[in-house]
Amino acid sequence: AIAHMRRSWSRAWRWVDGATIHATARVHPSARLAPGVVVEARARVGAGVVLGPGAVVGSSVSVGAGTSVGPHTSLQHCSIGGGCTLHAGVRIGADGFGFVPGTPAGAEQSRESQRLERSVGSVLEGDVLPVKKPQRRRVVVGRDVEVGAGSCIDRGSWRDTSIGAHTKMDNLVQVGHNVVIGVGCLLCADVALGGSATLGDYCVLGGKAAVADHVSVAAGTRVAACSGVTSHVDSPGTTIAGLPARPIALWRREVAWARRAAAREAGGAR
Repeated sequence: AIAHMRRSWSRAWRWVDGATIHATARVHPSARLAPGVVVEARARVGAGVVLGPGAVVGSSVSVGAGTSVGPHTSLQHCSIGGGCTLHAGVRIGADGFGFVPGTPAGAEQSRESQRLERSVGSVLEGDVLPVKKPQRRRVVVGRDVEVGAGSCIDRGSWRDTSIGAHTKMDNLVQVGHNVVIGVGCLLCADVALGGSATLGDYCVLGGKAAVADHVSVAAGTRVAACSGVTSHVDSPGTTIAGLPARPIALWRREVAWARRAAAREAGGAR
């Protein structure tokens, strides 16, 4: 039986210079695969692609010509355009964070739910446990996109998560499921885009800025660092700041007024 399993495994997989490639995968002869790379079933790796050590190209994933994939990056349920740069530890195509209230505690639960309940302690009778929503769509990444180290782009649930051509992301950016990002956007470090958010073309988001779920941001919008966009931005080319984000001139006036008020109060106290 063990010998049969080994023969079956050897027919399904092949090893090339330390990389493991499924028999149904298609890897261009000019692609460069480092040791520890895994290319799964029906994946497509284009001409001139570079896959760093430990990179994983998941089942049915396509990687366009000239793309560079950094060490220990994983690609699932996605299509990557040509000429992209994905730095170390990027995660593209994992499930999005989608849960709805579900089974009340005490009702019939799955074995996994029962195991989890035992592991974290009892749940009060009548409490509603979260139920995971299916995440069955893909991530589509356009040409010449750059994704910084440690960034995550979740697969969609009701529409594909889409990253427009020439968009650049810094390290540790989080892109939720169903997000659509336009062409030529710039996302600085620690930016977070909630599920189903939409960015128009050429938007710029400063470090630690966030866009709430289902919010649309017009083309050319600039969002200051540490701002939170909680409602739609309809006017193209707007610069916004603060939490909640509003036009930056208004935000500056509010900050100046607050400082003067605080100074007056401090002076009165003395």
